Amino acid sequence: MTAGEGPRDNSEYNAGGYGRPPRANRFFLKGRSGNPAGRPRARHRTAPYSAVLAQMVTIRESGVERQVTAAVAFVLQLTKRGLEGDDAAARVALAMIEQARERQDVGQSGISAIVFVCVAPGSVTSALEPLRMARKLDPYRETARMVLEPWLVEAALVQLGDKLSPAEQRIIVKATRTPHKVKWPDWWSEHP
Repeated sequence: MTAGEGPRDNSEYNAGGYGRPPRANRFFLKGRSGNPAGRPRARHRTAPYSAVLAQMVTIRESGVERQVTAAVAFVLQLTKRGLEGDDAAARVALAMIEQARERQDVGQSGISAIVFVCVAPGSVTSALEPLRMARKLDPYRETARMVLEPWLVEAALVQLGDKLSPAEQRIIVKATRTPHKVKWPDWWSEHP
């Protein structure tokens, strides 16, 4: 206020304008947004699990490719990791198996297929891999070379009564997956 002016007229203030909001709208009503045209609320977007898990993917088992859904591929991978020693994957796979069993009808048989695996006489490669005694160098080729695990070589050498010739030792070193990890006996001459 200046010296020549009197008190301010409230009607001028109520008229509105820059820096003078009308009294009726000066404070917002309870429950009403202060910025009604502001940023929109976030939408609750759910992940498209059903669309992703229903997609067809190509997997390779024993060198043979086949088409399965992503859900089946996921369960197969989880089971494989569980069998390889991943405890968390094994727990999840077992929980999924229990859920599947609970969903089955009481009158339905739990057997869906019987699979026979024939081993040719003299060939033990199909038995060594599930027992984790040997590993295929190329898991996607059916005729890939198998190599023995170091612990198996050590156990066999402990049971061995006679010493092996250098040629036989070279064969064993070549057939071992990680020969540098094997604790070779004192008489062993063909070190990797």
